[in-house]
Amino acid sequence: MHMEALPMERNQLRAVVLLSAVMVMLSLSSCCASSAGGGQLLHPVILIPGSGGNQLEARLTDDYKPSSLTCRLWPPVRGRGGWFRLWFDPSVLLAPLTRCFAERMMLYYDRDADDYRNAPGVETRVSDFGSTSTLRYLDPTLKLLTGYMDTLASTLETAGYEEGHTLFGAPYDFRYGLAAPGHPSQVGSAYLDRLRLLVESACAANGGRPAILLAHSLGGLYALQLLARAPLPWRAAHVKRLVTLSAPWGGSVQVMLTFASGNTLGVPFVDASLIRAEQRSSESNLWLLPTPKVFGNTTLVVSERHNRTYSAKNVTQFLQDIGFAEGVEPYRARTRPLGEALPEPGVPVTCLVGTGVDTVESLVFGEEGFDAGPVKVVYGDGDGTVNLASLVGPIKAWSDSPAQIIEVVELPKVSHTGILKDKSALEQILRIVDSINRNATSTSPRQST
Repeated sequence: MHMEALPMERNQLRAVVLLSAVMVMLSLSSCCASSAGGGQLLHPVILIPGSGGNQLEARLTDDYKPSSLTCRLWPPVRGRGGWFRLWFDPSVLLAPLTRCFAERMMLYYDRDADDYRNAPGVETRVSDFGSTSTLRYLDPTLKLLTGYMDTLASTLETAGYEEGHTLFGAPYDFRYGLAAPGHPSQVGSAYLDRLRLLVESACAANGGRPAILLAHSLGGLYALQLLARAPLPWRAAHVKRLVTLSAPWGGSVQVMLTFASGNTLGVPFVDASLIRAEQRSSESNLWLLPTPKVFGNTTLVVSERHNRTYSAKNVTQFLQDIGFAEGVEPYRARTRPLGEALPEPGVPVTCLVGTGVDTVESLVFGEEGFDAGPVKVVYGDGDGTVNLASLVGPIKAWSDSPAQIIEVVELPKVSHTGILKDKSALEQILRIVDSINRNATSTSPRQST
């Protein structure tokens, strides 16, 4: 299980039948009717999911060395070139298969290459790039259960958007991240290249109208890096606005729980000890650790066994004390600098954030150590996954720039994944998209709602 497959995993596991999404759509019908329909020319929208919203397939080669007979025999793949669903597949709930899942999801840091790679003998792929199908259903083949972004995509379609013409999806392998300048990141960089080409083709197919990037959670970090690494003329020509939902700009304290003792996120029957090593191996989880720029010297974790406290400024000591010394170098050199330097996007930005939901603020581990889990959890403000300071703190600096248009919309009592289907959030998204399509975007350099 992946970290920022945080409550995103829970959202998928408890997905409801498509009827629930239809009911939400009916409640929004009056709002949608006044939106971008009626033959109006639309700016294309590209949906960039958070990590838990990506479907991942795997194929095993002769180099794969299973840890058990169960892993050798499961799954019984026939056809499809040996490809099977790795994420998300309900078999992860069964303990013997949880082990198989974890060993196939593992990433390994290659010190010589200074980059991450799959486990030996495991090939992975993300299918349907450009399509929203893998973002809309837990199983895109059966299409029975609503998935990650189905309600949001359906809302946009009701407002006049069309799959494959004005509405696109940009899934990715969420285990991988990006690296600071000077460090290779083969998988992450390849994704940014594909995303750039998708933006260009979407614009070209829609009369040159620049695209709206609509990104949730980790997807917001990827979108920012796409913009930051592109020349200003390209941004101006191809991206009309960046709209982020629950973006963890400064990381999340909850990720420290994931690294310390594993995190089942409330999913029943899953043993955290079986998935902790896999969660630690994820490059993107390192990217989501709390950043010193946001959290400073605030105590985030206390270890009574080690008689030590940990803030965002001594995460390297924290990684060593939990027994994950191999994560120190890639964190220090590759991912921490990304969180410390959040460049201006250079395009107008709207950030939607949930507030007023209990969110892990600090953790106390007792004499039994990190393996036993925390003996005390202190909660603060946020969206239930990302702390409020991380949701809004880093982007405040952008509002000081006269050249950067930024709008922050706070949504009380809206959770990290609830923002994808909450009525008030969907209404705000439609408002933003509609204003762009009606050429009514404010030119004020600073806005706050």
